[in-house]
Amino acid sequence: MSTTTYSPYIHFDRDKWAKLRFNTPLTLTEKEIEELRGLNDQLSIDEVEEVYLPLTRLLNLYIIASQQLHTVTDTFFGESTRKVPYIIGIAGSVAAGKSTTARIIQALLSRWPNHPKVDLVTTDGFLYPNAVLEERGLLGRKGFPESYDIKELINFLSRIKSGEANVTAPIYSHLYYDIMPNHYIEINQPDIVIVEGINVLQTPKNEEASVYVSDFFDLSIYVDAEEEDLSRWYVDRFKLLRKTAFANPVSYFNKYANISEQEAEETAIDIWNRINKINLEQNIRPTKNRADIILKKTANHYISSIKLKKT
Repeated sequence: MSTTTYSPYIHFDRDKWAKLRFNTPLTLTEKEIEELRGLNDQLSIDEVEEVYLPLTRLLNLYIIASQQLHTVTDTFFGESTRKVPYIIGIAGSVAAGKSTTARIIQALLSRWPNHPKVDLVTTDGFLYPNAVLEERGLLGRKGFPESYDIKELINFLSRIKSGEANVTAPIYSHLYYDIMPNHYIEINQPDIVIVEGINVLQTPKNEEASVYVSDFFDLSIYVDAEEEDLSRWYVDRFKLLRKTAFANPVSYFNKYANISEQEAEETAIDIWNRINKINLEQNIRPTKNRADIILKKTANHYISSIKLKKT
């Protein structure tokens, strides 16, 4: 009897993946990498060179192929049309380091000569305002699928993917823990758009829905880690924020600024168990195998392996 195990993914350990960098140059300085690093991420130059340079080399090849396909289509129709943005989705749990991954990929891709304009959008901007969440009894479920205006997010992505100019998206403030009224980012026909958020690979609960957020992605990435590590990273980040952002008098979480170290740990663990753990288990982790690329982290944020979906 055959014992062959089949998988939709090609698996790379870090050493094997790092060799796929070939001669791709490092275009970021150590200072720039430090500025792109998340609050308690352990991103190093080695990580950028061994993981993100091969990754962005692959992405660049995909994007070039997409641009060539656009040219072929123009040739077929006998007319010239503006190419639409290549959209990359980045998903993963709270505290997984998605934002750092998104910023590094944005910075590296923007240095390639054939697609210099790379925009980054986070789905936090498509959360319902706190007033709406309170009215619907959902403030304690912020981050769950029902807390997002998915219809508006899909409308935004549809306009981007159609090549529309000057498309706006709301801005979310982590300081105020709410959508900022009358504040928007503008996306004006970039070469690439990176869409980062915990919910980007989730499928609608409504069976009648025919369009998913991920339908607009040309490629998707999932930042993976064990739940025990995610929980610890969340607690560590909460304790760091207690001494930094929470200390701001206007911060929504200012009430936690002066609690003890023990109280901070207990509070963070409670929030994780009541909200983030449940969201991870019910909504986020089940979407992992919908991603084209999975980056697996170990306990120290070190990316140890990469899975690439076969095409």
